[in-house]
Amino acid sequence: MFDQRLPKYEWGMKVKTLIELRNDGSYPEALPDALLVDLGTIGEIVQVGSHTETNTPIYLVEFNERLVIGCLEEEIEPV
Repeated sequence: MFDQRLPKYEWGMKVKTLIELRNDGSYPEALPDALLVDLGTIGEIVQVGSHTETNTPIYLVEFNERLVIGCLEEEIEPV
């Protein structure tokens, strides 16, 4: 059993991407591995959840008011 891992970031925070975010199959309307969000793009955390098996925080980040992507802590940082 895992100890509860608390998320570093909170709902409503502005964050920027530390990597390019590519389609992992979550967006069937986009080609596999297509660039969804470029490095350094600013977005806002709209929901914070957790992967239950690994107790890893998952952040739903809205970019450009049109695209919401699940991100890990290693993929984003506060602005």
